[in-house]
Amino acid sequence: MRSIWNGAISFGLVSIPIKLVNATENHSISFRQIHTADGGRIRYRKVCELDGEELTADEIGKAYEADDGAMIPITDEDLAALPLPTAKTIDIVAFVPLDSIDPLQMGSAYYLVAGGPTAAKPYTLLREALKRSRRVAIAKFALRGRERLGMLRVVGDAIAMHGLLWPDEIRSYEGAAPETPVTVRDAELDLADTLMDTLGEVEMESLHDDYREAVEELIAAKTSGEETPAQPAADAGAGKVIDLMSALEKSVRAAKSTRGDETGDAEEAGGGEDAEVRELRPEGKRKADAKSGGGGTHAKAGSAKSAPKKAASGRAAPKKSAARKTAPRKTASGGGGTSAAKGSTAKSASAKKSSTGGTSSRSGTSKKTAAGGGSSATRGKKRASA
Repeated sequence: MRSIWNGAISFGLVSIPIKLVNATENHSISFRQIHTADGGRIRYRKVCELDGEELTADEIGKAYEADDGAMIPITDEDLAALPLPTAKTIDIVAFVPLDSIDPLQMGSAYYLVAGGPTAAKPYTLLREALKRSRRVAIAKFALRGRERLGMLRVVGDAIAMHGLLWPDEIRSYEGAAPETPVTVRDAELDLADTLMDTLGEVEMESLHDDYREAVEELIAAKTSGEETPAQPAADAGAGKVIDLMSALEKSVRAAKSTRGDETGDAEEAGGGEDAEVRELRPEGKRKADAKSGGGGTHAKAGSAKSAPKKAASGRAAPKKSAARKTAPRKTASGGGGTSAAKGSTAKSASAKKSSTGGTSSRSGTSKKTAAGGGSSATRGKKRASA
């Protein structure tokens, strides 16, 4: 890594030769300005506004512009004569807890690299002292012609320095907070906590710049002459929030859906039980299946409309159903038969013995039945055979 500053750390009477290198790098894609008519490059030229001449870097100096617009020349010799003890030294002035530093003050980050074998021992001493004390060092240093404030902390086996703004460079938050009085309910806070818990934590290494990748794909396609890749439509973003609770609830559901928690929501809403799925047959087919020999019984199992299966003994075998519980009903005829539906199981009434070719009376209409004692499911009330 190329160093941008060479000097030493002043740690009391201990001097540690170091090199300053950038700890971060900018991956943003930059563009040039062109003339849209012919694609020609647009360049900025440094021209004196008095005589109109284009100047080179050697002909350009510094000046301070006064309130009345007058230019006061300041030379490099003038600046070099000023007292700047931190010109080549990172001067540590205090050690403080990390949480005492306002993140608003933090700026650019640098790595401090030991300047040669002789700096290894004092460099390691400072690193271990910072690590054991769980504090950071506040220091002054000069870079690019001005004195700055810095914070030294341990990163892995190295020492990093964050450039800090001076306290008087931090603007007050007044005017940024809402001025309208607002009351936040506990239910809204609970939903916000649920949303934060659902989103959970993230591995910082997994985050990447989607927009930069899309720009790179666009540039690659235009360079090779291929068709510009289609990009998914961008979300227009949230509009004016009308119902905060509704927005929070939708956010929680969306977060759970993204994390694949739909199954857990379904089990919570339905008690975690699987409902029985039964096929509904057409009315004509049900009537055809209901025809059987002998005096049958018309039974209704719960709210299900499916015919019970025949048992080997000629009696109607009960069939389990996932329908809701219903109270037992008495049959309408004098046979005294009762059909009870308890829990999810419906029991059909006992079929009475009848002679071959007997009939089963239903609303005054006689229907022929076979001698087998079958059963038929109907839509009306249960009626026992005559």
